[in-house]
Amino acid sequence: MTAATQHRTSTALRQIVGSSRPVSWINTAYPFAAAFVMAGGIADTGVTELVLGALYFLVPYNLLMYGLNDVWDYESDLRNPRKGGIEGVVLSRRWHRVTVWAAVATNVPFLVYLVAVGDPTSTAVLAVSVFAVVAYSAPRLRFKERPVLDSATSSTHFVSPAVFGIALADGAFTGPVLAALIGFFCWGMASQAFGAVQDVEADRAVGIGSVATWLGAARTVRAAMACYVVGGLVLIATGWPGMLAALLAVPYVVSIAPFRNLADADCEQAHAGWSRFLWLNIVTGFLVTQLLIWIALR
Repeated sequence: MTAATQHRTSTALRQIVGSSRPVSWINTAYPFAAAFVMAGGIADTGVTELVLGALYFLVPYNLLMYGLNDVWDYESDLRNPRKGGIEGVVLSRRWHRVTVWAAVATNVPFLVYLVAVGDPTSTAVLAVSVFAVVAYSAPRLRFKERPVLDSATSSTHFVSPAVFGIALADGAFTGPVLAALIGFFCWGMASQAFGAVQDVEADRAVGIGSVATWLGAARTVRAAMACYVVGGLVLIATGWPGMLAALLAVPYVVSIAPFRNLADADCEQAHAGWSRFLWLNIVTGFLVTQLLIWIALR
């Protein structure tokens, strides 16, 4: 392999991996793994399903979600000042075809396996999950440009792996389990809505719709705060000690509260809150893990 070929291959890998948002990999793999284990899925041959399922939701799933988004949103990404760092690369046009092929090639084997070891219920959940990933940014569908549906679809990206984990493990969707999933869904909607606030002016300038361009910056922040609160309240229905997770909604509300009166013209100031959100997720993930361990050991 020549030096030029090595450089091209290295560049392509950096672009493809960067487009999959490594910082977000855990946000989809963890819900699946945690739900699968808590639902008792590691009995018998479940370890293989756990490992391969977690690997799928760790990288290929994110490459399908974010890689295709970077291809389809290339023009708007060029004008987005947030692109190029931890929040995603601006995927060079020369790597678009390779990224699409990489997304398909890495997803198909895992999907075939997960369908083969699953049942109609888990397969239906997986189908919804993959559809939501593609529909979010695919031409014509573009769920990301349909107010409220954008937040619901984005939340589905993160909640559906957990639902799939329970279904694959033949777990029961009891009242507490449903409460946990609904609370998680509210959290996801709130997070996506707040994330869109920082792009209100930029999105309007290029004709992109979102829940934030529809409601405006201030009302979107307040709606996000309300969703966090509702999500926290729903978690109380999980019972003791799961209900302690309701307290984890408080830091998110406090973090975005300073932007509740944010003018649309100053929407970019919300980026500071979004940066806090990314780090807050790490702390929250640690605390949720401790809570799950406690529940498992009871």
